[in-house]
Amino acid sequence: MHDKLQEKIISLKKELDQLSINDSSAKEHINELIEEINNLNDSAEEKNFVIGKIKSSIDNFEAEHPRATAILNDIMVTLSNMGI
Repeated sequence: MHDKLQEKIISLKKELDQLSINDSSAKEHINELIEEINNLNDSAEEKNFVIGKIKSSIDNFEAEHPRATAILNDIMVTLSNMGI
């Protein structure tokens, strides 16, 4: 996987570690996204599905978790630059 994408995923994991226990559903959701990003295959349908989930997550987390949202946005840009 692209090094820049891996760096963004590591940053996102570090941000997750800083979220409070009360945000366990957010942590779980973002961990699922990370897993899906790491397991992306060449299927256009799967790529579109994951991109859609990232966009939705950005909308949902924007107010409460702005740093995680910024990292997710960076991941989306990186995936786009990779042709995904």
